[in-house]
Amino acid sequence: MIRIRDSLSGELRTLEPREPGQVGIYACGPTTYSRIHIGNARPYVVFILLERFLEHEGYDVDLVINVTDINDKIYDAARDAGVPSEQLAAEMTRAYVEDTDRLGLGRPDHEPLATETIPEIVSLIEALISSGHAYESGGDVYFRVRSFDGYGKLSNRDPAEMDQGDEAGTEGLKEDRLDFALWKARKPDEDSSWDSPWGPGRPGWHIECSAMAEKLLGVDFAIHGGGSDLVFPHHENEIAQTEAARGRPLARLWMHNGMVQTSEEKMAKSVGNIFQLSEALDRYGAEAVVAYLVSGHYRQPLEFSDEALTEAAARVERIRNYVREANDGEPDAFVVEQRDEFLDALADDFNTPRAMAALFELVAEGNRRPLPGSRAALEELLPLVGLESLLEVEEETDPEAEALLAEREAARRAREFARADEIRDQLADRGWEVRDTADGARLVRRS
Repeated sequence: MIRIRDSLSGELRTLEPREPGQVGIYACGPTTYSRIHIGNARPYVVFILLERFLEHEGYDVDLVINVTDINDKIYDAARDAGVPSEQLAAEMTRAYVEDTDRLGLGRPDHEPLATETIPEIVSLIEALISSGHAYESGGDVYFRVRSFDGYGKLSNRDPAEMDQGDEAGTEGLKEDRLDFALWKARKPDEDSSWDSPWGPGRPGWHIECSAMAEKLLGVDFAIHGGGSDLVFPHHENEIAQTEAARGRPLARLWMHNGMVQTSEEKMAKSVGNIFQLSEALDRYGAEAVVAYLVSGHYRQPLEFSDEALTEAAARVERIRNYVREANDGEPDAFVVEQRDEFLDALADDFNTPRAMAALFELVAEGNRRPLPGSRAALEELLPLVGLESLLEVEEETDPEAEALLAEREAARRAREFARADEIRDQLADRGWEVRDTADGARLVRRS
């Protein structure tokens, strides 16, 4: 039995998919106006690994992580950079894929773009207008919040006290200040737009996700996820507009991960305390970054610091060092016990810290005495926390690659990160990936 803490009910609920054995998951991905930071990587890692665990447990899983490539922030960033908004969105989408590829976890099953979902968005808005839940005003279309009785049920807020945070100038177009935009008419300073029954414009952020989720998973799918900062207004609005249009819930369970933060403040581009994922990968390596991101329970905030990443790298090396000594054979009773504890932890609200504790109990005991079956257990369990690369056998490198690695390390010590990146790319061209560990950088043959 797999249970997840449902943000909507506040209860620990058993996973019960719409179709037995088939789980649809939709997780909100990035808005591509700049490179993603390590906090943006947390939901990516959480939901990729949740999919792996559910598949391990016999489910057929369809994971969708979208890309928001139409948004006010993209227009603003492109204007500041002096480039077309579509160009910036495309460049940052490519950077997002490159950065998350470096985590070594693979890709979601679907990665829809808002720009590729305009017909479905328009159709969903038309359904809301036809049912009286939305209205056109000055080329914009707004959702009538007071027409949906359940509004506020996810965030547990009184609708009268909610602020949608819409841009200035929309007050005169709304019937009610609580209403939020489904479609926005093109403004003079916006360089791209799409045709619609209400004139040229672009979709609002919230309707994009409702339409992308429904297009790929239908409604009433198993799990909708994302960061806890999206509970209001984004996910609250998704619930309202989909239920109002379709008469059925968008998702059965709502699963929210806590924020990565610095000094108890959420990591955010607007705050200016970001640490880019690419920089974290360069400095600490993919294994340490993944180990750090699963070190805390997904629902809780995760403190970011050099010490936290360094400790994660050390934990990774403890596992790697033991893998070399792990034994085959009929599993020891202790191995079976820790394997079961690991899997039970993930089944209990995807508790990765508890699972990792079981893994380290196995490693600690294995360092004290031979543990038959430990190799097979590690081969089964490490992929479920994104650390299967620790099972790889190290290969001999060539002298030129070692020389390049030494040059890269010198560049990093001198904080010449652009040069270090160039050398990493040269090594990649030669077939080597750089892994940063607690014992220093090492080279691993790329598969």
